[in-house]
Amino acid sequence: MEAIQVDGPAGVGGDARPAVRKRDREATRRRILDAARDLFGQHGYGGVTIRMIAAEADANTALVHRYFGSKADLFAEVLSGESVLRGVIAGGPEGLPRRLAEYFAHQVEHRSITSVSRLLDRSAGHPEVKQSLLRYLEDAIVEPMVEQLDGPNPRARAMLASTILMGGGPVRRLFGLNDLREADPDELTDRLTAMFTAALAP
Repeated sequence: MEAIQVDGPAGVGGDARPAVRKRDREATRRRILDAARDLFGQHGYGGVTIRMIAAEADANTALVHRYFGSKADLFAEVLSGESVLRGVIAGGPEGLPRRLAEYFAHQVEHRSITSVSRLLDRSAGHPEVKQSLLRYLEDAIVEPMVEQLDGPNPRARAMLASTILMGGGPVRRLFGLNDLREADPDELTDRLTAMFTAALAP
């Protein structure tokens, strides 16, 4: 639970308690965000309640609402903090297919399907968060790719690469990724690079 701060004289120097309050608040917000990311990834938006998130974060529901508002607002906040793909895409157009391939292959090799992939996979059909998901895909993935592409139909090409990058949820759930993990990592990366190159080519 978040520590309850009692107003009164500050500590030595006059600012000890405000600093403690701020640290406690930030620590609690981070716990709530981490818990929400894990639970939304495991169960999807519809399978998670504010009470579940509060319990996982060792907080109370009032604090979740105070810091984030509604469950939909908290979901949007979780998405807004997912910056890994932004960094992968932002490195410049020349090496973009290879960077996307290495990102994908790393997830396969290290069994680390990202939280945003799970969020998209398990929550995409829920109407309350459709706009948040669309905004994330547009702002973090599609539009940054479009900005790097020359030639005709850049948005269609970016959408095709995004489909390779973020799609495949049902296949992962039904078959798992063991077959891909058994492949040679360098060969897998080369094949993925060829796929992303073809998708992004003019």
